[in-house]
Amino acid sequence: MLPRRALLVCLCVPFVALGIKTPEQRRALPDTICVQIANVISLASEVYYPGDPLYEKGIFHYAISGTQQSKCVVEAGSPADVGKILDILGRTRTPFAVKGGGHAMNPDFSSTPDVHISMYRFSEITYNATSQTADIGAGLIWDDVYAALEPLGVNVVGGRVTGIGVAGFTLGGGYSWKTNQYGLAVDNVVAFELVKPDGTVVTVTHASDPELFFGLKGGQNNFGIVVKFTLKTFPQTQVWGGTIVNLGSAIPDVKAATATFQTSATDPKAAIIIAYNYVAASQQVIASQLLFYDAPTPPPGIFDDFLAIPSIQSDIGTRSFLSLVQSSPVNASTGIRGLYEGVSILTLTPGLSDVLLNETMFWGAALGEKSEIMLSYDIELFLPSIYSHNPDKTAFPPVRDIPFQPFNIAFLWNSSEFDLAFHNAIVASSAQIRKAALAEGQTGLVHAPNYPNYAVAGTPLVDMYGVNLPALRALKARVDPTNTMGLAGGWKF
Repeated sequence: MLPRRALLVCLCVPFVALGIKTPEQRRALPDTICVQIANVISLASEVYYPGDPLYEKGIFHYAISGTQQSKCVVEAGSPADVGKILDILGRTRTPFAVKGGGHAMNPDFSSTPDVHISMYRFSEITYNATSQTADIGAGLIWDDVYAALEPLGVNVVGGRVTGIGVAGFTLGGGYSWKTNQYGLAVDNVVAFELVKPDGTVVTVTHASDPELFFGLKGGQNNFGIVVKFTLKTFPQTQVWGGTIVNLGSAIPDVKAATATFQTSATDPKAAIIIAYNYVAASQQVIASQLLFYDAPTPPPGIFDDFLAIPSIQSDIGTRSFLSLVQSSPVNASTGIRGLYEGVSILTLTPGLSDVLLNETMFWGAALGEKSEIMLSYDIELFLPSIYSHNPDKTAFPPVRDIPFQPFNIAFLWNSSEFDLAFHNAIVASSAQIRKAALAEGQTGLVHAPNYPNYAVAGTPLVDMYGVNLPALRALKARVDPTNTMGLAGGWKF
């Protein structure tokens, strides 16, 4: 039997020879760029076309608003093949997308109507006990990584909830349950295996190319395609935590417990995410608590106030790290439309907590007739010391002397008719929260960045990369003089 790519080429010849002219018949032919790619890649890789189940797997995103019908999916399987693919795309100036885990919420960031590169086959997980590092493939989600490392008693600084891709998370910065102890994900990368825009495969370290090493730590996909990350590992025991859900009547108690945690919890093993959620179906606000302690049992007092609040759902307990990560219902966004937006604050004051709750209720009501499903305003509290774990500069964060907290806003809805309405609403809401924080005197926010993995499309680059932007643009010009990576989605320098 002929291999798939050879069969496609054979099928194209008679159709072209017949001089097909109708649009319907033209659409039946494989795209010429896809065919070029199929002809040069090795057997480690494959090209899939609409109608193939593996094509559908390739373009899939957790929010359907992030999915587009591509001309083909290229499932690359080796660094050399990635180089060949980039060479063709760059020479033909063909737009493309690169997808790792598929959790990007901004349309066009990891999807395209043209050539879609799936990193799924880069699924290596190799632990090196001598160096205490792990090689992690760019096509994995963190669930896979935690499952592989768990029997070894080690872990890495990775995603906090289920379904998050390794590549996008790490290249954007990466806030983790272990960030209080070890910093961001970018602070714990010791090497990147990178396919540069000219097709060259290199291992980038601080010693080999300090400027490029700096740029890859938060600079996303501007400098090529990363196929492997080498990350520091740390000992991992069982952990304690899970999710608690409270009715709206309990929100005053949740607010009080959150305020107490912020002022009194100094143990770096303890972390929380508190969310105000507007549920459209019931037209009410509920609170959710994600509690975490990096040991089987937390010391008395840290979480007592949260546990004392009456709840309608709770799965708190001692468990594996993977079990805790998979207990959060983030995959509830699968198959619906969604957006994230980030807003940084310095301190969660009682007044700012009220603003977050008011925004939840206001926009919950305002968007109720626009196929709304849920709105979530997430409070993510870290210790002020989280940016001190790395003495070296990184693309993100551009400042490390401002202890900003990266809060997240998430909007979910059903109909594409209201995409613009939800985009405008989430932008307006984040601006209102920032305005309120500044009015309270949190003037340090003027120089605090928005987290690139949360920021909604249209956010100015300077709002995320600040003083680093000129250096990142100069680096981009050096590494990618033909702007091949400018043909892909994402934040572009």
